Amino acid sequence: MAPIPTPPAEPQDSPDGYVGLEAPDAERLARQRGWSAVRSLPPGAIITMEYRVGRLNFEVRDGRVTRAWKG
Repeated sequence: MAPIPTPPAEPQDSPDGYVGLEAPDAERLARQRGWSAVRSLPPGAIITMEYRVGRLNFEVRDGRVTRAWKG
């Protein structure tokens, strides 16, 4: 039986620090800080709720991040 893979550690970075930034700048900064996936979503978007290690989600309204969370 193959061993269960250990996911890489997430960046030691607070999602709250992205709120208020323009979406392209926030995405670029998140990738520089080591997030493997960055997802920008419109307010109220219907999304799946699975947790993905290394992913940072942004809710974007009028080109600015209004909410950010891991997974």
